[in-house]
Amino acid sequence: MQKRQGYREKILLFVLIVGLSLIACGRQVTSDIQLSKISDLTPVPLQEGERLRVLATTSIVGDIVGNVGGNLVELSILVPVGADPHSFSPTPQDVAAVSEAHVIFINGAGLEQFLGPLLQSVRGSAPVISLSEGVPLRRFSPVRKGGEEEVDPHTWMSPANVIIFVQNIEKALVALDPAHANEYHQNAQTYRARLEELDAWVQEQIAQIPPENRKIVTDHEAFGYYADRYGLQQIGAVIPGFSAAAEPSAKDLAALQEAIRRYGAKAIFVGVSVNPTLARRIAEDTGIRVVRLYTGSLGPEGSGAETYIDFIRYNTKAIVEALR
Repeated sequence: MQKRQGYREKILLFVLIVGLSLIACGRQVTSDIQLSKISDLTPVPLQEGERLRVLATTSIVGDIVGNVGGNLVELSILVPVGADPHSFSPTPQDVAAVSEAHVIFINGAGLEQFLGPLLQSVRGSAPVISLSEGVPLRRFSPVRKGGEEEVDPHTWMSPANVIIFVQNIEKALVALDPAHANEYHQNAQTYRARLEELDAWVQEQIAQIPPENRKIVTDHEAFGYYADRYGLQQIGAVIPGFSAAAEPSAKDLAALQEAIRRYGAKAIFVGVSVNPTLARRIAEDTGIRVVRLYTGSLGPEGSGAETYIDFIRYNTKAIVEALR
């Protein structure tokens, strides 16, 4: 009887969370997420044999955290592989995952708009750590509606930023589980070295593209950090904004087609989780091709983008092949 009652309570809580999320989306309101400072973290009183329960919001965040935490943490991920974090809605299982976590790692920079109502509704005290803390944030230009600039949340698109992610993860895990500090330090050091190699490799690959061809068009404005890091110019997007869930106007599409012709763009890069119909129509009208990339999620098994490092390599190879 108690189990049934507990299950009913979780279902009612989930319905409440979904309702709050829908209200927030309808009003275009982003619920504030109370972030924790790493310097304020205190050790978790773990029982013998118990591992730190770590919750990551996306598959990308999860892979990066997993490389630092290794087998010392019990890792769960909220947004499944292939799902778009811009339009994600929580499930009853997510309610339990949030309430039981010792720590929650998020990308931050405004990406996880779905998380605010969930955290407010769940009786949990897990600290929330933004991996983007310390990353120099881009701001979309021109200024958007309402007179305020929007922060570009796609910080993970640059391995240089992810090196900062790793530093934040390492410090947080050491603070929460100091008994395994040496292991976390070693894991972080090893992974940072791999990210530095990846960053150098991407620069070498992009250098193969003639300078006049280093112009990209995307489905939404997801490649700003990547473009800034490696000397590409993001000249336009099918959906002008940070979210693939938004809708472009006829004026937006006409301006994009004009930019494609003016700059001689060779391809439109579209995320695999995004409906490519509109991008294909623009490509046909302008005589260029559509190339599928990974943006907000890792790829499924067999995709060649199963880890963060594979994700960056896959995208880089596709970009270089299309623009070279």
